[in-house]
Amino acid sequence: MTSQLFLKIKSHSDLIIKLLPLFAFVAPLAILYFLNLPDPYLGPSSQYSFQLMWKGRTFQLFFVWLMALEFILSWETIKTKINKQNKTGLIAVAIALVLPTLYVISEYFFGLNAAIANFSHQSGVTFYNSMPIAMEYLVFSIIFCFIIALNFGKKGLRGFALPGLFVALIGIIYMIDNVFPYGQFTPFQLLVPTTAGLAAIVLRSWGYVVLPGTDSGMPTLQVTGALGTAKFAIAWPCAGIESLLIFTAVALLFLQRIPMSWKAKVGYFAFGAAVTYFINVLRIAFMFIIGTQNLGNINAQPVQDFHDYYGPLFGIAWIVSYPLIILVSQGLWRKIKLRKPDLDKS
Repeated sequence: MTSQLFLKIKSHSDLIIKLLPLFAFVAPLAILYFLNLPDPYLGPSSQYSFQLMWKGRTFQLFFVWLMALEFILSWETIKTKINKQNKTGLIAVAIALVLPTLYVISEYFFGLNAAIANFSHQSGVTFYNSMPIAMEYLVFSIIFCFIIALNFGKKGLRGFALPGLFVALIGIIYMIDNVFPYGQFTPFQLLVPTTAGLAAIVLRSWGYVVLPGTDSGMPTLQVTGALGTAKFAIAWPCAGIESLLIFTAVALLFLQRIPMSWKAKVGYFAFGAAVTYFINVLRIAFMFIIGTQNLGNINAQPVQDFHDYYGPLFGIAWIVSYPLIILVSQGLWRKIKLRKPDLDKS
């Protein structure tokens, strides 16, 4: 049976080699997920990191999805650069492939997370406990690009830029919020008053009483409904500004590789950006609705669950689905164009 398994693996060796970059990140994430490891420094909440979108690891799952999508779209065109006769090259590839797993092991068993958090604390970082997760995203981005370059060369690196940029952006956004918390990063905070104002209009249209204001330079809304009142200050992470940044990067990178007119690309981008922004408006509105249902307690579990998971999930699910929506709509449009001459003839 062992020999049959070996022969089967050998017969599919080219396919396996091509998919090695995907396996390199699925393995460490599976270790973290199934072992349910709590970080000895960050405390028991880190045990549930896959249940958090904001400052958690759910974004890593979307990273894997984008990798898989790139393989699906590029399967016929990408060619591995691995030379089975080049022992030095094979060793370099093997080392690169285990780097994500080694990094995760270092985080949890060799005190790397504690070292990062301690250094951040000593450097005056406000949310120093969140720096290890931000660093993990950035390191995964660097390792991913390194692995892709070794496996598929410069051409492959350009083709796989989307997942690499996505995971890097998450790390950068986390890091910015850790260093400049509570809406202190002005460039990201600029859109928040407008988004909060639109959320207020939506809430009023649903029968809520809304009183706008400011607190520590951040816009606030006091929302009153049948079940209670909630008053929260709104910083850019709560308003989903990160989803607009991620959408911009994902959409631009994806659209540049799709053969269509620039007008169509502008249309797709504008439509996707508008939907993303409207989702952010609804994100704020639902946050306050849940707040009124919990007597304005920002620490109530339903409020925290929506803030940390469900709110960001809506926007990111839309963003990572949008490339597929573009492909499907393009396929339908081509079918309509092909059928149109036949209809004209009849």
